Amino acid sequence: MTLDLARPHRRFNPLTGGWVQVSPQRMGRPWQGEVAEPDPLPPSYDPTCYLCPGNARVGGEANPAYAGVHVFDNDFPALADEQGGAAVDPLFRAEASAGVCRVICFSPDHGRSLPRLASDQIRQVIDCWADQTAELGQRFAHVQVFENKGAMMGCSNPHPHGQVWATAHVPAEPAGEDVQQRAYMAQHGRALLRDVATREAEGERVVEINADWLAIVPFWAAWPFETLLLPRFPVQRMPELTGGQRDSLAAILKALTTRYDNLFRTSFPYSMGWHGAPFVDGPQEHWQLHAHFYPPLLRSAAVRKFMVGYEMLAEPQRDLTPERAAEMLRAVSPAIHYAD
Repeated sequence: MTLDLARPHRRFNPLTGGWVQVSPQRMGRPWQGEVAEPDPLPPSYDPTCYLCPGNARVGGEANPAYAGVHVFDNDFPALADEQGGAAVDPLFRAEASAGVCRVICFSPDHGRSLPRLASDQIRQVIDCWADQTAELGQRFAHVQVFENKGAMMGCSNPHPHGQVWATAHVPAEPAGEDVQQRAYMAQHGRALLRDVATREAEGERVVEINADWLAIVPFWAAWPFETLLLPRFPVQRMPELTGGQRDSLAAILKALTTRYDNLFRTSFPYSMGWHGAPFVDGPQEHWQLHAHFYPPLLRSAAVRKFMVGYEMLAEPQRDLTPERAAEMLRAVSPAIHYAD
């Protein structure tokens, strides 16, 4: 029997081993839920911002008059840079979580997020991500580079910035991806995400593509405008990228995030992060470097998707199909930002 993707169905996520419920018929339902005000575009400098150049941070230390990317140790780290013990109990098990948390300011300009930076400025951010990953990977098993953008995603400061957390353990999400990718390699002799990139390169879920990189709304996407950014060449970790591959990554990041902002003419909120091979012993050929973008918006700059009820108690569910989401993102400009 042929599956009708225009009717309710489930899709399998081979990267996590989970499933997503897709319900296309629900896009027409009336909305009388929360309507949020979109974030206004901030000024180039905010004297009250603790990330702007020259301003004092909460702890009293002044930021330097930085002109490019600026990195510093998080004043409120979620991890302790020291080893500890463990509580071994079959029901109430715990262990110390050693690691380092740093903040990465993308630009001295308070009002310019990634899509409004020049490609060479985004390249500086990529170089910083790679340098931080290489440095911290010498000490820690996992290095998580990520960005929370927008108040809707819980971002505490609108200044364009991201974070890097390095941990002695491999956290649950990348650990699960490791299991799935390793199993796929064992069964098929190929890297799972390289096969995805090959299959999707000419498909209807493509949002952006260049010689080195591919951005898609994945077949199994849970969030309405979720995207997966994949290399079209074998690479396990960000420090391995060549200069040319970093340049093309900067170009596709700018195009993808510009499409996001142009879709609803707002500074598009999201959480994004990079997953790469952990810094552990043994071969890692099953791994492929990739980035996840998880934006919450659903119908407009004011209406978002909530992961509640069925999503929390059963499995993720989406109304807008991934194919339609990709079509909507392709329909807006990747070059000219609405604010410019």
